[in-house]
Amino acid sequence: MSGSYKDIGVSSEGAVGIVEIQRPPHNFFDNSLINQIADAFEAFDKDMAIRSYVLCAQGKSFCAGADFANRPQTGSAESGKHLYKEATRLFRSKKPSIAAIQGPAIGGGLGLAVMADFRVTCAEGRFAANFTRLGFHPGFSLTYTLPRLVGQQRANLMFYTGRRIGGEQAVEWGLADVLVPLADIRKGAMDLAKEIAESAPLALMSTRETMRRAFADGAEAATERELTEQDWTRKTEDFKEGIKSYAEKRPGNWQGR
Repeated sequence: MSGSYKDIGVSSEGAVGIVEIQRPPHNFFDNSLINQIADAFEAFDKDMAIRSYVLCAQGKSFCAGADFANRPQTGSAESGKHLYKEATRLFRSKKPSIAAIQGPAIGGGLGLAVMADFRVTCAEGRFAANFTRLGFHPGFSLTYTLPRLVGQQRANLMFYTGRRIGGEQAVEWGLADVLVPLADIRKGAMDLAKEIAESAPLALMSTRETMRRAFADGAEAATERELTEQDWTRKTEDFKEGIKSYAEKRPGNWQGR
């Protein structure tokens, strides 16, 4: 099955489907990667032998978001539009998913992690919505999904400061669900997925649909607002400075234009 994908590995273990992002060390995403993950999720949805799935990644990071430092800015807003349209497919998946967060889940990578039903992480996990530090508006439906997990105030704190939240604090806040040692990340995610997969498949999907009723619609509506704001903030001088200063690990010299 994995032979049909370029940047992900797709396999299964019993009733658990596994999607592994294979762009180490930081697993930066683009339209193609999100499309491949969505294709794999949709394939699992059609397979009644699969009752839950795990999203994991090779390398140091779970997903460090978009690689702004190494891609041209021309057309970036349009690229973002296509990427987030692909991402809405993930929110419409029908079966429970568990993300295994072994390191940084940053920016859009945080959006990908939060898309899943559950997150298993470790002390080394890092969660950050660093968009404003880069000089533009949050995306990947995070303005909808993040407050649902951590509350509006904590979501505001993460958006406005761009601070990184460690794995232990992520569990305390409800941003992650299970804390395990780094070496046990995959096992912890698989254990939870297998526990879920012990449930009857039709009842499981029906219950999940009820619990996440209108969730995908809400995420998609938020994306439309986010894209509008990202479109103009990516055209500012502050965005150019944000990319440069972030790469140079220094505070931004903001001009407000």
